[in-house]
Amino acid sequence: YMSDNENLYSVEDGKLILRGIVNTERSIDTVPFLTGGLYTKDKKTFSNGRIEIKAKLQGARGAWPAIWMLAQNAKWPHGGEIDIMERLNSDTFAYQTVHSPYTLAGNTEPNKSGTGAINPDDYNIYGVELYTDSLRLFINDTYTLTYPRIETDKEGQFPYNQEMYLLIDMQLGGNWVGSVTAGDLPIEMWIDWVRCYQK
Repeated sequence: YMSDNENLYSVEDGKLILRGIVNTERSIDTVPFLTGGLYTKDKKTFSNGRIEIKAKLQGARGAWPAIWMLAQNAKWPHGGEIDIMERLNSDTFAYQTVHSPYTLAGNTEPNKSGTGAINPDDYNIYGVELYTDSLRLFINDTYTLTYPRIETDKEGQFPYNQEMYLLIDMQLGGNWVGSVTAGDLPIEMWIDWVRCYQK
């Protein structure tokens, strides 16, 4: 339900605010909720470096804010997906996961997912380090997961050694997070900054 509706975006005190709202214009668009998000595809890509995002997340039933990466020049899932942060509802922790043809085929070694504690009422820093032979994910400088490239004859174990673009969105609803409670909306995701470090 990502939309360019102007009610989903604002900037206050240098912070970008992305919102999830009830759709009040159902005659124009029949979806029940609208969400704000952005992505850097065809604008800015990243590889071989560290990316950090400082964000504050409001909790609500059905809230699923996410910060993630996809391959610039390959279709999903062949280019892989790096979930730098996913939070469900009002959890006090966030998920960090990688997806690829290898993980989607049910291969469990190496481990593809980790979690880390967050301060649910304040800003947290979510990040990933991209190397040619591994990914390292962290929350507030605490590492939650290292995903290495391994020797295997199975397809697509480490497709992340390419240009990736960034997505940040205030998602609502879905099979994993469950249904949305309209009375909990609007909900906001505040982005203080995005930083990239490259050698």
